[in-house]
Amino acid sequence: QVQLVESGGGLVQPGGSLRLSCAASGRTFNSYAMGWFRQAPGKEREFVARITSVASTNYADSVKGRFTISRDNAKNTVYLQMNSLKPEDTAVYSCNAALGIQSYWGQGTQVNVSS
Repeated sequence: QVQLVESGGGLVQPGGSLRLSCAASGRTFNSYAMGWFRQAPGKEREFVARITSVASTNYADSVKGRFTISRDNAKNTVYLQMNSLKPEDTAVYSCNAALGIQSYWGQGTQVNVSS
């Protein structure tokens, strides 16, 4: 069992930055692929970014060049650095941990990009 707790969301102006964190429980954190997803009001949840156990990364086209995912295995934490934020980035951002058929989700953190 893995428990995930996100933090770092909030209100930011367009063009601003936020860093989200996802703290994981468990002793095998470094074996999991970690991902960030988001869901805007009235829309389906969508993939944002992913980092594998060997730190290979991939991003949604909509955030490529603006967002950076990273992980600190010593702290059991994955981060999402979000720069040049746009109003369309407004959503609840959720963290996912995946290993084989196992998949765990956090409760999410709200990000609002507005002037």
